[in-house]
Amino acid sequence: MEHKTSRDPAMTDVARLAGVSHQTVSRVLNGHPNVREQTRLRVRAAIAELGYRPNKAARALVTGRSQLIGVVAQNSTLYGPASLLAAFEAAAAEAGFAVSVGRVNVLDRNSISDAVERHRDQRVAGIVVIAPTASANDAVGDVSAGIPLVTVDGDPERSTPLVTVDQAAGAFAATTHLLEAGHRTVWHVSGPSDWFDSLGRIRGWRSALETAGLEVPPVVPADWSAASGYRAGQMLARMPEVTAIFAANDHLALGILRAMSERGRRVPHDVSIVGFDDVPEAAYFIPPLTTIRPDFHAVAKETLELLLAQVGDGDVGAPQRNVPPALVKRDSVAPPAA
Repeated sequence: MEHKTSRDPAMTDVARLAGVSHQTVSRVLNGHPNVREQTRLRVRAAIAELGYRPNKAARALVTGRSQLIGVVAQNSTLYGPASLLAAFEAAAAEAGFAVSVGRVNVLDRNSISDAVERHRDQRVAGIVVIAPTASANDAVGDVSAGIPLVTVDGDPERSTPLVTVDQAAGAFAATTHLLEAGHRTVWHVSGPSDWFDSLGRIRGWRSALETAGLEVPPVVPADWSAASGYRAGQMLARMPEVTAIFAANDHLALGILRAMSERGRRVPHDVSIVGFDDVPEAAYFIPPLTTIRPDFHAVAKETLELLLAQVGDGDVGAPQRNVPPALVKRDSVAPPAA
């Protein structure tokens, strides 16, 4: 009997025909000793009947015979994505894998799809896509099945394998820290509206204020740059009711600090500020910046673990993993002036 489909047969097809789990098929393909001989023969017969060709790259990743992982990332110097990429390269190297990085100038469907296909041509064992924006996330959804793939910083609403910093938890901690200093509300200068990081930080900020039963001011929109923070800070500096600000990243906070200084509003005596990212320069701002520190190394290790699990026995455990960040207290927060 012929089994013809409109696609190449998959491991799940072999498992269905042989009457076993896909984990058992994987064990047979990888020569695992703990498989009964009768079961092994049944799986081999199903493979032959279907004409199934194993994903050699996936098997190589599991057995250690191949050491190349593809990464798709934006060609950007932004601290968060750049730090994630560097941390993943380090984690992969520590585990004995090389990384091929496909950089794209724009995080859109065509660019990401092309980068993924280039990685396929390299016969990479698996792919990691750093997809912090909605457009990048949509493109990941178009990637065809058949290759292990993990998204970093993608849409938390998706059910696909994802690892991300817990943005909402970090923002909640930043806002709560300002409230605990005695401020009656906290203003938020946000990142771009199409970034999941930005949306998560807005959720955490708003949740902290609502939990405390306090007024939620309007979001002050910005991008990730110090110049954008400076423009937002110029407006906020003219508002005497503003005594506490949570900036969506440290570069925004830097611009706000400049604007406050020019207006004669002292930080933290008149206005307290908390950032996000803990860039290396944050400790040398004037004053040294209280901020949220993402654990990029933990994100990288979780990503690698999820990729390896995905191409091993298929048991990825929790397909989405949120890595909590930490509050770093410095000198930019104080009780409000009397």
